[in-house]
Amino acid sequence: MTVEDAGEVLTLQRAAYATEAQIYGDPFLPALTQTLSELQDELRVGSGAVALDGARIVAAVRWTVENGTVHIGRLTVAPDQQGKGLGTTLLRRAEHDSQATRAELFTGHLSQANIRLYVREGYAETRRETLRDGVELVYLVKPLS
Repeated sequence: MTVEDAGEVLTLQRAAYATEAQIYGDPFLPALTQTLSELQDELRVGSGAVALDGARIVAAVRWTVENGTVHIGRLTVAPDQQGKGLGTTLLRRAEHDSQATRAELFTGHLSQANIRLYVREGYAETRRETLRDGVELVYLVKPLS
């Protein structure tokens, strides 16, 4: 993923998080309010990968590495592409490409499909933090070899 992909990735992100907004009854989730310039800045300092269907970006993941831990964020899959294993593939790619010894990520407490994916991939819940009324963030970690 490059800075040049930012516009298409932002469009994908908004489409993917629309479902999350419905689950939480909150159209102002951070992934939905992020601006193009904020995303471009994020891509300049972090790493990322995309999955393509022809020329179309249909899934994306971003990550940063700090002190041997890869912090995985914004794993997104286009709504019409969900259930095809793209999220799993990109999650594994972030873990591998980061060369970290530990992975950490978070998701919302009502995002049961996300939690199931992460647990299936070897992540374990470590803590919960309240983002705001009605939204708890569930943090999960996984040791990497």
